[in-house]
Amino acid sequence: MQLIERRLMRAVMAALTAMAAVTSASAFDVVEEGKLTVAFTGDMPGSGWQDGQLIGYDGEIMQVIANRLGLAVKPALMEWSGTIASVEAGRVDVMLGTMGWTEKRTEIMSLSEPIHYFKNGIMAPAGSGWDSLADLEGKTIGTITGFSFVPELESIPGVTVNLYDTSDAAVRDLLAGRIQAVIGDPPVVGYAIKQNPDWNLEFKAFTDNNPDYPLLTGLGQVVFGFNKADDDLRQAADAIILEMWQGCGMRSIGEKYGLSDAVWFTADGENFRAGVDRPDDYQLPQCN
Repeated sequence: MQLIERRLMRAVMAALTAMAAVTSASAFDVVEEGKLTVAFTGDMPGSGWQDGQLIGYDGEIMQVIANRLGLAVKPALMEWSGTIASVEAGRVDVMLGTMGWTEKRTEIMSLSEPIHYFKNGIMAPAGSGWDSLADLEGKTIGTITGFSFVPELESIPGVTVNLYDTSDAAVRDLLAGRIQAVIGDPPVVGYAIKQNPDWNLEFKAFTDNNPDYPLLTGLGQVVFGFNKADDDLRQAADAIILEMWQGCGMRSIGEKYGLSDAVWFTADGENFRAGVDRPDDYQLPQCN
């Protein structure tokens, strides 16, 4: 543990050094000078907009970053399917919305340090008890267009996958009985169930850890996606994120939105990023 903490401290110091070179907001190649144009979905508890500020777990962290960098947030609310494309096309500077890290996404965006961890799972009628890939076999499952694990979900024997533009649309079909389960963002799903007990739904994380289904059953890292044209901006944001990990600021924000359990802040699983978009000896940050 001491080794991990020393490496994390070195990463914080290196990132802070990088940020020091670009502390002026004018140093960043942003879409609109002096502003940070942020694409987000508005799905709570991840992101929202209220009283001229980003809210939600992802949103509050991004607001902290913008404030620290002297940039005013310009909101760009859109459906999930448009967020990544908007970053890639340079229409926005960064996107958020409980997005999981994948190697494929590193090819089109510059991905931040993780802001929390997660395990995917199954949203289904209460009492179903479904928590494994086998429980999905032969069923009609809803998920969101553009989610990284869709090809894995489609490869489960007998599964029919219905794609939706929003979580709300998927849940409506689940409540209407048109589908039998939803695989969505764990924080969003958990928050929705908590806010709507009359739905009589439950969420159970996958108990599998199947190497053939790494995106469905492995350790997930929620990250921000930045435009590759301005990696200085991503590095400056990373310095702030690592500093927040060091002081457990992530957990303080998470507690406001139901992300208080250790699972959200513990890097308990395979580190897919080492040697991909981070050095070979990269260690995931965590809050103890």
